[in-house]
Amino acid sequence: MKNIAVIGLGNIATRHRRNLKMLFPEAKLIVMSASGRTPKEPVTDSDHIAESIDEIIQLQVQFAIIASPAPFHAQHAIPLIKASIPVLIEKPVSVTQTDAQALIYAQAQYQTPVAVGYCLRYLPSAQQVRQMLQKGVIGNLYNAFIEIGQYLPDWRPTKDYRETVSARAELGGGVLLELSHELDYAQWILGSLTPQHVLLRASEELGLEVEDNADLLMTTSKGTVVNIHLDFLQRKAHRKCRFIGSEGCIEWDLIQNEVVLITAKERQEIYSAPEWDKNQMYLEMVTDFIRKINGQPNQSISLQEAERTVGLIVEMKEFVKKK
Repeated sequence: MKNIAVIGLGNIATRHRRNLKMLFPEAKLIVMSASGRTPKEPVTDSDHIAESIDEIIQLQVQFAIIASPAPFHAQHAIPLIKASIPVLIEKPVSVTQTDAQALIYAQAQYQTPVAVGYCLRYLPSAQQVRQMLQKGVIGNLYNAFIEIGQYLPDWRPTKDYRETVSARAELGGGVLLELSHELDYAQWILGSLTPQHVLLRASEELGLEVEDNADLLMTTSKGTVVNIHLDFLQRKAHRKCRFIGSEGCIEWDLIQNEVVLITAKERQEIYSAPEWDKNQMYLEMVTDFIRKINGQPNQSISLQEAERTVGLIVEMKEFVKKK
């Protein structure tokens, strides 16, 4: 790799720049702010500041990572796709189905490799859980309970949380979009979800203009009932799942990277690697995308899969409006 671009200057963009320098130390790393403005502060792990997408195209980058706020993903990615520059787009792929479908259309028209950054699929425990459910280890699956809670003010301690992307509607904030990892892997593991009941709330504690917690009741095509809870409120980060079947249950702790199988006879630890470096997810996601670029077998998340998640979010918001 000679030239690589990262668009956006937030936390996830900083991680990607650092990782790209590890993976491709000889590459020239080109950065651009979401607005194209010149940053006032030095940008770590960068070799050149671009002022526009056109400049990035002229610099002939081998691929680009789009890590700008979600409402800008399509406008940043589509010109690169048209220029045959592969793009890895951070999650969520967009905030509207219109933008997601525009990306799908551009990718189909120009046949440029594109993937979406749902890195949790690269967590070893996630792959273990999916394999177990596919093999029917716990028999018929009756229920799934998925829960994540993280205290928003702790996410970016140096910034006013009310000014961050997560808190601002115009930048794609709110738990449904910001915590859409859970919706992505739920459909990756269980198949398409159909909303049956949706409760979105904005607590008094954070004073946000977007929902800071959500309770979602959904079903799968096979009749499994899926309960999903998302919040910005829990002081101690919590990220767990429980799958209940006719032959037992699977308990999955994403923070501890641990999977436990519980049957009538025993409680068995299937996988446990709490010290596993979570940054490996991001490194593997990028190297997997390189395999996609090179036409090799890969597990990169497609635009179609990411559009399905956006569609589910849109459907749930419409569900609430109709109540």
